[in-house]
Amino acid sequence: MHTTERTPVHDLRHHGDAEVRGAAGLTDLAVNVRSHTPPGWLKERVAASLDTLAAYPDGRAARAAVAARHGLPVERVLLTAGAAEAFVLLARSLTVRHAVVVHPQFTEPEAALRDAGHAVGRVLLRAGDGFRLDPAAVPERADLVVIGNPTNPTSVLHPAALLAELARPGRTLVVDEAFMDAVPGEPEALAGRTDLPGLVVLRSLTKTWGLAGLRIGYLTAAPETVALLERAQPLWPVSTPALVAAEACVSPRALAEAEAAARSIEADRAHLVAGLTAAGAEVVPGARGSFVLMRLAGAAGVRERLRAAGFAVRRGDTFPGLDEEWLRVAVRDRTTTDRFLRALTEARGTGPS
Repeated sequence: MHTTERTPVHDLRHHGDAEVRGAAGLTDLAVNVRSHTPPGWLKERVAASLDTLAAYPDGRAARAAVAARHGLPVERVLLTAGAAEAFVLLARSLTVRHAVVVHPQFTEPEAALRDAGHAVGRVLLRAGDGFRLDPAAVPERADLVVIGNPTNPTSVLHPAALLAELARPGRTLVVDEAFMDAVPGEPEALAGRTDLPGLVVLRSLTKTWGLAGLRIGYLTAAPETVALLERAQPLWPVSTPALVAAEACVSPRALAEAEAAARSIEADRAHLVAGLTAAGAEVVPGARGSFVLMRLAGAAGVRERLRAAGFAVRRGDTFPGLDEEWLRVAVRDRTTTDRFLRALTEARGTGPS
């Protein structure tokens, strides 16, 4: 792994929703939101909140519930309008001289930093290393480091102990755990840690619960960091329906349902990986998220043929460190996966026409 140039050469604003926007009838394997969500009980809770819209949002109950979920005092939690807002708050609020983003990963953190006027260095993890992290590759002078876990799009889950090696006084370590609740038991989670200096952990409630349109997420950090970021937010940044959803999604019932969903994703992912491997794709090993990353010769053409066959997958060449031979595929149920695998075989020209 190595650092690269500071000039962006990828479309950092391209996201999976662009693959399906305005295209009715496509089976969506490009967006990493769990299918068949939000569940009925969650819809009912959100719908019931509409009767209270005349009042200004009060985030105290939701904030306390999130804090309790991670065993933290409320001063260490900040609710945000989706995890993406947190990246903007960090970029605009922190005093940063040497920002480093570990790629390939979700591109919004780097885009937010550049929009705020920061120069951004990159550490590129290599396919030959399985996109695994070597903490020594991160420059010592970096005072802001951003990394995903499990990482989008590689689906690699980095050991918590390895990430902890990146924390030190004078550095802000931002760990994007947007997909951590897709990992059974969350064994490498850092969201509840208070012993690592400068640690900021981001969480999203949109992936597992199908709430991308509601915009709800949160971060955990030292109280002084939370206070700094909170001052940068506008008044009432999170709507009442989103606050109700946040409180509901960290309830014991919801956590048990999320754990069951994670175990189902684990089994469905194994089925997908086996099928992709059999189809001749090179799949990044050890995937632990709700998606997998694969490399195919002629992937750009395959993606277009898959689209014509009714399947949208995420192009990989907009992620620093990847090129047009990479595609990201969301984990779905076995029936959907089997239909996709048949379409993939035909799109590659290795099956019946």
